[in-house]
Amino acid sequence: MQTCEVFVRHPLGLHARVAARIVSLASGFRCNIALVCRGRRASARSLVAMLLLAAAVGASVRIEADGPDEKEALAVVASVVRGDAR
Repeated sequence: MQTCEVFVRHPLGLHARVAARIVSLASGFRCNIALVCRGRRASARSLVAMLLLAAAVGASVRIEADGPDEKEALAVVASVVRGDAR
């Protein structure tokens, strides 16, 4: 299992468009990907679960990936959460 901690930099936080992009990208990987924010855990394949995290700008989000392509998945999802990839 690989994990990394990132901060949400988008001014609107982890909003619907960003969450939808993460769901779309996460669905392309074989590993399980989860986001954890303030003790809440959400599958990266569930749009509703990620929106319920309510991760605002500046929030710390731990991304966990477990599976055969975890390293690549972690890098891609982390870049979207940070706001590097738009």
